[in-house]
Amino acid sequence: MNDLHAAAALADLPTAFANPVHDAQSVFRRLLEAMARPGRIEAIDATACGTLGRLGISPAAAAVLLTVVDAEVRLWLDDSLRSPRLAQWLRFHAGAQLVERAAEADWLMLAAASATPQLWAEARIGTDEAPHRSATLLIDVPSLGAGAGLSLRGPGIETVHTLDRCGIASPFWQARINSEVDFPRGADLVLACGERVVALPRSTRLTLED
Repeated sequence: MNDLHAAAALADLPTAFANPVHDAQSVFRRLLEAMARPGRIEAIDATACGTLGRLGISPAAAAVLLTVVDAEVRLWLDDSLRSPRLAQWLRFHAGAQLVERAAEADWLMLAAASATPQLWAEARIGTDEAPHRSATLLIDVPSLGAGAGLSLRGPGIETVHTLDRCGIASPFWQARINSEVDFPRGADLVLACGERVVALPRSTRLTLED
């Protein structure tokens, strides 16, 4: 009977990419574009996002997780996202290795309401010799817009770029600004909303605007 229940639960899981190779490559290209052009909103292919509903996270966040997570990548979910359904979906479709502590993770997935300053102290930032051994924060946000709130400068930005605070409280952004002294160490940041993403790599310098 337990086997029947398990099979039924798996059958009820939302599907993953309809075309795994093509869709994952498409999402990966969008992530690379987002990292290369910090603050610029990138649209995830609607075809890749089309089957990624009913998970409690945005299609864009689900698409990113399917693309970057595998059995070798340690993933941490904040408490508000730790549903058995999402965990089972990630294990089944991505072979996800879920960890209990943010400090252990390669990728941290959280909701905007859970974006606290403490995360910048907990997330791995690499070392001077190996700064690439750092974590990436993936935050599901209620909005993405190029309005006032944050000013962005650095590689990939010609002069200055603006981005709103995306529904994330100011203390989180201030902690991100404070962490810039650690560069080239530091965690990267990806924001997801609907079928869109924005990236803020550690090389991007932020200023909070009133």
